[in-house]
Parts: sequence; C-alpha cells; structure tokens
Amino acid sequence: MRPIETRYALSGDVRIAYQVVGQGSFDLVFVPGFISNLDLHWEDEGYSRLLKRLAAFSRLILFDKRGTGLSDRVDTRHLPSLETRMDDVRAVMDAAGSGRAALLGASEGAPMAMLFAATYPERTRALVLYGGYAHFHKWVMPPERLNAFIEMAETAWGTGATLPHFAPGRVDDSHFATWWGRFERLSASPTAAAALARMNAGIDVRGVLAAISAPTLLIHRRNDVRVDPDASRFLAKKIPNARLVEIPGRDHPIWTGDVDRVADLSEEFLTGERAVAEAERVLGALLATRIYDTAHLGDRIWSERSLRFQETWRLLVGRHGGRSAGTHGEMMMSRFDAPARAIRCAAALRDAAQNIGVATAQGAHVGEIELRGPPAGLTGRVTMQLAAHAGSGDILASRLVADLATGSGLHFADAGRIALDELDEPLALVHAKSEQHLEPACRPKARMTEPVALTARESEVVSLIADGKSNAAIAAELRLSEHTVKRHVANILFKLDLPSRAAAAAFSARHAGPDGP
Repeated sequence: MRPIETRYALSGDVRIAYQVVGQGSFDLVFVPGFISNLDLHWEDEGYSRLLKRLAAFSRLILFDKRGTGLSDRVDTRHLPSLETRMDDVRAVMDAAGSGRAALLGASEGAPMAMLFAATYPERTRALVLYGGYAHFHKWVMPPERLNAFIEMAETAWGTGATLPHFAPGRVDDSHFATWWGRFERLSASPTAAAALARMNAGIDVRGVLAAISAPTLLIHRRNDVRVDPDASRFLAKKIPNARLVEIPGRDHPIWTGDVDRVADLSEEFLTGERAVAEAERVLGALLATRIYDTAHLGDRIWSERSLRFQETWRLLVGRHGGRSAGTHGEMMMSRFDAPARAIRCAAALRDAAQNIGVATAQGAHVGEIELRGPPAGLTGRVTMQLAAHAGSGDILASRLVADLATGSGLHFADAGRIALDELDEPLALVHAKSEQHLEPACRPKARMTEPVALTARESEVVSLIADGKSNAAIAAELRLSEHTVKRHVANILFKLDLPSRAAAAAFSARHAGPDGP
C-alpha cells in the first residue's frame, strides 16, 4: 500500500491529525480508543488488516484524538470535556469533506461516537460500537484501580507495561510486545497518558443513550479483560433498536484477536451484504515449531545450536513440500498444502533437534491462511498457542489435522480438549505419532562409530522418506510392492541405528550432498 497522507484539521485552537483511505460509497469515521498513532497502526499486522478491510467497502477516515499520536497534546491543568473531544469528530469530518458518515467507535472511542450521534443525528448514518461503555468507573475501572493504573503509567510508560491490562493473550508474543512498547511511546508521553486516563475517568454518557436514533451495532468480546461485557449489554437495552453481537476472546483492542470477524460484522451491518470471501486466503496447514534450552547450555552454545536448528528447519520444511513463514522469537512458522506433510515434517524436526541438542514443542492446525505474507489470522494464532501448550518432544495438533490425514499412514492419540479465547468451543486435540512401519525387534546396544553403507535402492528410499512420502507413495514411484518398501525401511533403520522414519529423514538431510544423499 502506498504511503498514507496525513493532514490536520483545526478544532478550536487544536490541530487534529487525520488520514483518509479507501473509495467506498459512504464515509466511515474510525474513533480510536485510549491511545493511537496514525503512522504506527500500519506497522502492526492485525491493525493494518482491520483498516484495509474497512477501507475495502468504505471511504475510511482515521484520526488521532487530541492528546494522542500525531495530534496536539492537551493542557494537563485544564483537561477538556468529552463534549470538546467529541467535537473533534465534527472538525475532522468537515476537513475531510464528509457531510454524513457512519462511526466506528472502539473502547473509549465508543462514548465519543455515541455523544456525536446524539448531538449531530443528521450527520450520523449508523453506529458500530466495539468494546464500548457508557460509564467509565462502572464498567472499566473503579477509582482505586484507576489510581494504580495511572501510577504505573507515570513510572513504567513506554516499556510495554500496560500490555497485560489490554491484551494478556499477546504478552508472550515478543514481536507484538516490542511493538506495544513503541505504541505507548509514540502515542503519548507518560504525562499525557496519565492525563488521558483522568479524562476517560469522567466519561458518563448514560443520559444521551435514549436520544440516539442511528442504527446501532454493538460488538463485544465475551471475556474482555478491559471492559466488562455487561457494558454493551446495558447499551443494547438503552439505545433504541440496538443489536448486540458477542464474539469469543478476552484481548480488548479491536485490532487483536479475530479482526476479520469484527470487519465481517461491520461490513454486513453497514452495507447490508455479507463480506465476500477473499481470493487471497486459502485452506492450508500450519506448523509452529518452538525450541528451547533444556540443558542450560549457556548463551554462546545455545545461540550456535539455535542457528544450526534454524538452518535444518528451513531445509526439512522445503524437503517436505512446505514453506517457511517467518519466526517469532524461538517460534518458527511453516505452511503446507496438506496436514500429513506438516506432521511428517514435525517428526523430522523433532529428531533433528534431539541430534543437535535442543528441545522442540510443536503445534499443527488447519484453516484459512493468507496466500501471501506471514500467517496473521486466527489459524496462525491457534497454531502458535498449540505449540505453546505442547510439551518437550510433543507434536500437538487439532483433531481436524487427524481427520484430514486419514489414510496417510500417520497415527494420532487423543489429547483431550483445550479452551482458547478466540474459539466458541473447546478445541479437540491429538498427539501425532510416528508412521507405523516394520522396525527391527531389537537393536545392537553399542552404537557404531560410522553408519553402515546403504545400498543404492536403500539410498533411493531414504531420500524419498526425506521428501515426506509415505510407504505407498514410495512403492508407486519405485514400482515396488508396499511390503518390499517396508522391508527396505526396516533395513535402513537397522543399519543406521535410527528409531523412526523421521530420524531417517533428518539423517538424510544432514548427510545430503549437492546431488542428494
């Protein structure tokens, strides 16, 4: 996307920064929450995806409220009223040439949007209120909690310290946590953040709710950590003809969690038509591989082994027909067009990690993913959560992976269910097991210093194993019976003193020359 031009509207004597994107048939004003920064929003995958989705069906008008981001700061000795801040919406609409618009108010932006709709009904086409509330102390924070929050903001602002208060599900996402720290620093200073919190504490728009005549959609996450879901339930009762939709999740910011669900609901409500499925999204299998140091190796040795494993990871992912899809700290993401390939690759990675001297925990899931770029949607987040829950050496997959891998020769054991914030129902899980094959009943106790040489046929078989192919597929390619292939596999494992097909694949990858093993 080309750089977005930032302009300034004059509201009284305060300059309000705004941007306009999209060319839809109607205007949509996005009223942000606690803090914002127009430039920084586009750097976060979730935020930029939400804005692009909204701009696809509207002329989207974005702005930083006074006191935040690129807009002028406020006088902390004379804090402006909500009415003054609300009028910034009118000033931005005037500057953008918008006579009438729909408003999307998120969190603290929702009371501003409600007050605007009651004050300027002729300029309000519709309201979408996400995670909103009418009274701060009742549904967000009582005074004592607010004082503690302000004290923390004044002492630790800019470090990302507020992240657990807004998005606890993203605390372990090091990339997002780093971005959040920048988001704090570039959206407000510590003094400005404390002033914003004090301004928000005065919010009480309960008296104007009955005067709202615009069609209103309320969206709230069922376990929202920041704003009590009862806040939107109250709004649904008091705003005439308002409709409430509760969605899964506990992370509060509108750009976290399932942003496509929020965009879909908003688009259908504002346009009267369901969102059209994007051709840029396809069904695929994701594998998240997490590595960690169980032997307390020390920084230098751990760094060396971590880099060695990442090189092996890229090699094995490619050999199994997959593509690397980026890293998040020690979490590596890869994507495959079939779940069986993902599981076979996971088994090879597990054995390769053991040989290198690190531990793995892996998660696999199937769902819609982006055709291009890193997996930023729900499927990616679920996959990473599965890897985070997996134990050392485990390959933890959703039941759907096992269902779609039927007939592949892979085997799975039930692993119960897990409740994830963004899913309506607990997710059924399985542990992926190695593919069954004929293995020698016993092994020599003494490991040979050099592996026994393989025959030409056995070298062909182990190379095809490393390519992620099943016994049946190998038999078809080499024009052998499946039973003969199983015998070759058993001989290979015996000669190389390896425990499984996955270990053979890892061995092949390590010993591959320019023309193969």
